[in-house]
Amino acid sequence: MTAGAVLSTSIVGAIPTQQALSILHTNDVHSRLDPFPLDGGRNQGLGGVAARSFLINQVREETEHVLLLDAGDIFQGTPYFNLYKGEPEIKAMSKMGYDAATMGNHDFDAGIDNFAHQLQHANFPVVVCNYDFTGTSMETKYKPYTIIQKGKQKIGILGVGIELEGLVPENLYGKTVYKNPIEAANEAAAILKQKKCDLIICLSHLGDKYEDNKVSDEVLAKECFDIDLILGGHTHRFFDQPRKYKNRKGGDVLVNQVGWGGMNLGRLDYIFSADNRKNLSKAHTVIVSKKTSE
Repeated sequence: MTAGAVLSTSIVGAIPTQQALSILHTNDVHSRLDPFPLDGGRNQGLGGVAARSFLINQVREETEHVLLLDAGDIFQGTPYFNLYKGEPEIKAMSKMGYDAATMGNHDFDAGIDNFAHQLQHANFPVVVCNYDFTGTSMETKYKPYTIIQKGKQKIGILGVGIELEGLVPENLYGKTVYKNPIEAANEAAAILKQKKCDLIICLSHLGDKYEDNKVSDEVLAKECFDIDLILGGHTHRFFDQPRKYKNRKGGDVLVNQVGWGGMNLGRLDYIFSADNRKNLSKAHTVIVSKKTSE
């Protein structure tokens, strides 16, 4: 992580609030409710829901339209999960006002029934279009996509998850059926396009890129038709700036990922013109620490 990746002054950009949208996002928080301990490690003092909540509220106070999203692996990584199986993590996200999240492989770590049970504490939808949960406890607890109205803009949000076989013990995901994420994402995005969404976002837990032919965010970006933005996870990568790809229609697709452990809060500011054409005006990532909330 470089100092140049940090916005050193304020996370609130000087952008017009009319027809503007700020997208805040996290990934792979891994049950990190408290900051990293002050033990001399490179991450000491970073993260924690209190500092993140302060930053989120600061943006909401100064920007009219804000989306808060997560790309999965909410669970696993601290004693909070070992003891409480995800309840405080979901409650914290609900308190912070997350608009949507997708599932990561570690969200199955206490079993699919546990994840479904913890969603009683969620006031946000879990979106994933390439897992078929028929016959499982998740069958009525998720959506392939959701549409959120922010001012004049309709924002379509879909989710894709990584292949579970070989990554997650079968007894933990049960009857969940994995579907091709490229095909499923294109189908969901086409529906969102038909529903006149002005921006289509994919929350992905595929991972950003691989040396082999494994499906990744990079592959999805190049093979999609209607997705505008992919907010990724799984590989714990930190991007200084979003990566840009060309989709099957020759249009731009942005991909972003902001590390792990809740140490970073990604922010993408979009401006919509009068005819709803969108333009990314600024992308910046803020380190989450106690200093940002003092």
